[in-house]
Amino acid sequence: MAEPKNTANQRLTQIKDFLTMNKTATTIPWDPDCTKFPTRQALPNIPGAPAEAAWVWGDSDYIGRINLLTPTRVAAAAKEIKTGEIIPVNMPLDTPNQPAFGREVFTHEIKVLAENLAYDDIYHMNTQSGTQWDGFRHFAHMESGSFYNGTKGSDIIGPSANHKCSMHHWAEHGIAGRGILLDYRGYAHKKGINYDPYDYYPISWEELYQCGKDQGVDIRPGAQGGDIKIGDMLFVRSGWKEAYDSKSPDDRAKAALRHGSGKDGEDGQRYAGLSQEQKILDWLHDCYFATVAGDAPAFEAWPTHENYHLHEYILALWGMPLGEMLDLEKLAKTCREKSRWFFFFSSAPANCPGGVSSHVNGNAFL
Repeated sequence: MAEPKNTANQRLTQIKDFLTMNKTATTIPWDPDCTKFPTRQALPNIPGAPAEAAWVWGDSDYIGRINLLTPTRVAAAAKEIKTGEIIPVNMPLDTPNQPAFGREVFTHEIKVLAENLAYDDIYHMNTQSGTQWDGFRHFAHMESGSFYNGTKGSDIIGPSANHKCSMHHWAEHGIAGRGILLDYRGYAHKKGINYDPYDYYPISWEELYQCGKDQGVDIRPGAQGGDIKIGDMLFVRSGWKEAYDSKSPDDRAKAALRHGSGKDGEDGQRYAGLSQEQKILDWLHDCYFATVAGDAPAFEAWPTHENYHLHEYILALWGMPLGEMLDLEKLAKTCREKSRWFFFFSSAPANCPGGVSSHVNGNAFL
């Protein structure tokens, strides 16, 4: 009798792993220390999960691809520190002065404990109003109404609320590893590509590939012969912070308060960012980035012109932390001066039980 196909395939994989010294993720829950993982097109079907869900780290997992930041990978990433320079990527808490998407303005009050002797701070903020991590509670897979790993709205707020996908899970693990910056804005200036970061402009995979090539980096995953390693953290500079700094306070506020869909000539929030094309989805998934981030308010081109958002895939389906509005200006300048685009990166998310999102509190180390 012929053995079942899946058993035969597993044995073939075991033989290949023995010969190549790899360790392939085949059985759920996956081992984060594996050296080979399935492509987006080869993801296993998970009962009860939406198609293309990578809920593969265990039923009680709420850190997603942060699992890839293993001690082995973090120790290897630390070797990227050559000169010891520290470059923060956090904008001031009151920047932007007028947040977009109707979010609350940051306010800061000094509380007097004893005149001339002791003081406290009181902050009032929306964690989405500036440099931020979008947590897994922030954006669901729209068709199924599921957040990462089966979390529902009723888990987040209401009488049955609990700590599924809470931000504190990230904080308890920690975020540190090897970062890679793709300075698309710098590349665009060099090549005479003109666009307004405050308008809809989708950055395609081909453009990012050429940007990487210009930087001397092959942005394909290592499994395809590229320079990206499992667990790397992606940063894309689209130029939003550069544009913000060039605007007057009135123009900044006017852009942030735009209303409407932003489509078909209608006013609304519009920003440059990654295209929602299938090649971008394949690349973001198959590189097995631990996190992705950019300097724009949405990371992806906004508004999406597809019937889906990158947010749905990145956050809800794959469990990949998504950073927005990071200040990448100094990092890009330094990386270009040194012709070095990889670095060590660390972030300390807020340890907030039940939290939805967090300021990044991040530093790059060169």
